[in-house]
Amino acid sequence: MNNRISTLETYKVAVMLLFLLLSFQGFTQEPNINTRLDSTSIKIGEQVIFSIEVETDSTNLVIFPEGQTFDPMEMVESLGADTTTVEDRFRLIKKYSLTQFDSGVYTIPQQKIIIQNREYLTDSFRVEVADVQVDTTRQKMYPIKPAVDVPKAFSIPNWVWWLLAVLILLGVAFYFFRRRKKRKEAEPELPPYEQAMFELKQLDNSSLLQDREIKEYYSQLAFIVRKYLDRKIYDRALESTTSELIAYLELRKQSGELSLKDKSIDNLQQLLKRADLAKFANSRPDVITAKSDRTKVEHLIKDIRQVVPEPTEEELMQDENYRREKLLKRRKRRIIAVIGGILILGIVVVTILVNTKGFGFVKDSVFGNETRELLEGDWIKSEYGTPTVTITTPEVLVRHDVKRGDELQEMLLGSETFDAGTLEGNLYTLLITGPVNPQGDFDLEKAVDGIYENLESQGARNIIMKEEEFSTINSTKGIKVFGTFNLENPITGGPIEKEYAILNFGANGGFQQIMVVFDEDDEYAEEILQRIENSIELKNQAN
Repeated sequence: MNNRISTLETYKVAVMLLFLLLSFQGFTQEPNINTRLDSTSIKIGEQVIFSIEVETDSTNLVIFPEGQTFDPMEMVESLGADTTTVEDRFRLIKKYSLTQFDSGVYTIPQQKIIIQNREYLTDSFRVEVADVQVDTTRQKMYPIKPAVDVPKAFSIPNWVWWLLAVLILLGVAFYFFRRRKKRKEAEPELPPYEQAMFELKQLDNSSLLQDREIKEYYSQLAFIVRKYLDRKIYDRALESTTSELIAYLELRKQSGELSLKDKSIDNLQQLLKRADLAKFANSRPDVITAKSDRTKVEHLIKDIRQVVPEPTEEELMQDENYRREKLLKRRKRRIIAVIGGILILGIVVVTILVNTKGFGFVKDSVFGNETRELLEGDWIKSEYGTPTVTITTPEVLVRHDVKRGDELQEMLLGSETFDAGTLEGNLYTLLITGPVNPQGDFDLEKAVDGIYENLESQGARNIIMKEEEFSTINSTKGIKVFGTFNLENPITGGPIEKEYAILNFGANGGFQQIMVVFDEDDEYAEEILQRIENSIELKNQAN
């Protein structure tokens, strides 16, 4: 009985474990993975979208492939994953943009996806990349353009930067030097006697004698007495030699202008000689002699103060005028130095630009060039007259009355004229359009033949004409007349050499003529002409 009960209990436990296991498997369902390709056939360079859709439990971590894992296809962009909720599960959609630049049939390999540390593989796909077909029977073929010399890109040599750095450093050093000197000059100075006593006091407080700096000590002592004499008696005392200064003092004493004792002059002469020997002959007087000379300098300054009267009002005014003139001269020298530095820097920069970019570039940049400004400015695209001519020009064309030959006038029912600039200017643009007279005998060749007489009537001389076929961007054929001529300069009377191009069309039941005239050898104007020619459209009136 007990065995049967034990078997029954074991059976119940097994049933419960099985139920729990099935319940657990219900909560951990396998993820669903779907892949999709929006197209299996593309052209070279086109992109195809590869999508991976994963539906899994919200607690599972999903890692999509990254990098160039689609070889031989090239991944252009990896788009962000979109996430939506389906009941208690997440649906993640990851998209990749793929392309290939060679024709052929390629296979996108299986991609590895990691879901909760478990790997899954997607399906592989075949993609056909087709060549771009060119229909030469419909696409008009044009002759190969001649080779064009492309100017080298402007680049500044390295040595120019080093030169500029050195000039900047020199400029900064000069600025601080002048600023320091200016501040020093701006400091208020004491009267001569008080200034001399103050400097002697500073010399006493220095440690030059204790450090046996006899040469520097005598240099400062001699400078103090010379500066005092410069301010009180002789305005050249600082730059005069010892013998010149003593000779001047004795001359003043002999003439009675200076009642200074002979002993004072002798003491001054001995002091200055000792200072000269200490500075230039490495003589080293002892400390006692140096202190004695310092005392003699003080006595000399006091004696001069007693014998030299205070300056009169007139003398003070003269001294002030002298100082003002000296200040003005200093300012002039400073201005000249600054202007000279700027000129030297300008010459260096201009020389560098001329050697690297050419003289024409420098001339146009400094003095300006009207046609260059027109070329680099904002262009205007507009439609003119009837039949309509669509053209892009650097200046808007303004309606204007221009006299035309009688033969051309008879061919047209009427015409409208638009122009910009003047024939004598840097650039002249003219546009004529009008319907053909159905009762007349219109011939485009006859209209072109009248160009020579029309140019002559406007003052052109030495006209050279060339003729060739021309076709617009919408394949309207016409005749291009181009060449050179001269105009008389209204100011100097000399010749103005001009180039011109005249485009003539007989389209849409009308006559159209576009003329561009510019100075000869003007490269910017030639670019303007090419751009105008490439913009001409003669739309069919039915459109």
